[in-house]
Amino acid sequence: MTQNAPFLTVVDALLDESKPFPARYLHRFLNLEPVDLKKLIKAWPQVSQRRKHTLLEDLEDLAEADKLTSFDDLARSLLTDTDPQVRARAIRLLWECDDAKLVPVYLNFLNNDEAVEVRAAAADVLGQFVNLGELDKIQAELHHKIEDQLLAATTSAKEILVRRRALESLGYSGRAEVVPLIEAAYREKDPDWMVSALLAMGRSCDDRWRIQVLSQLRSPGEDIRSEAIHAAGELELESARPVLLDILEDEDEPEVRRELIWALSKIGGEGVRAKLEELHEIEEDDEEADSIEEALDALSFTEDMGNFSLFDVDPEVDFVEEEPDEKE
Repeated sequence: MTQNAPFLTVVDALLDESKPFPARYLHRFLNLEPVDLKKLIKAWPQVSQRRKHTLLEDLEDLAEADKLTSFDDLARSLLTDTDPQVRARAIRLLWECDDAKLVPVYLNFLNNDEAVEVRAAAADVLGQFVNLGELDKIQAELHHKIEDQLLAATTSAKEILVRRRALESLGYSGRAEVVPLIEAAYREKDPDWMVSALLAMGRSCDDRWRIQVLSQLRSPGEDIRSEAIHAAGELELESARPVLLDILEDEDEPEVRRELIWALSKIGGEGVRAKLEELHEIEEDDEEADSIEEALDALSFTEDMGNFSLFDVDPEVDFVEEEPDEKE
């Protein structure tokens, strides 16, 4: 019934401040038809600021829970909104969108928007395009332009949050200038900089950061500990496995436990499957059980990749191409 209701019903519900906006309508903002998007944009100025923020926050949560969920059409239309929070949330809703046409918009936000939350969101989302550039999936010229402007932001931006987000995005970059920036952030006394440094380390796919990551796995700071665990998973540090398994025995913080389970699924190896299956069997919370089940699926992929390597060609074996028979 909800899916078949006219979209104007959804718009009217959004405008009706006397009642909470029905959560069942959130999926109606997925892949909006042009005619429905036009109706929403027409009514948008009449929607209260609080209602706008709440709606976009709920859509962010929905997109975070399901990576296949797309609110791209709505988010694109809100990039020019006069409310900086709306602009920032629109950028975050476009996190999974790899359309390179958005890069100039994001760079303009990074360099010129008056709101720090918008500049920080732009610096953050540009990271995926740095990654795409490293994979040769966008033009090299555009890739280097993004890197150059993020590098500039790490030193020229007035706000620490923007500098941190720029560094985190540069974690994907292979540029030589990035290494000393990460090292400097790691040495900062501010724990927020430590978190940014560890995030960048994990994104780098460079095991040069192994010692730094391993040294923070038992950090008393939850954010630092969580990011170090995540980085260990990203870097697939086998030497972290016994430490992570040990930490998992006593860790009480739900978010850190989720990071531990995810990291172990990426690393794999001795004792990991048995531990995850044990946790899945005793977990009573359905949401947590689903999370462990996803980790077990990821672990299967990790194990398959490990088994595949067993069939790698021995580099010391020479294969001589058989010459064709000579014609009589």
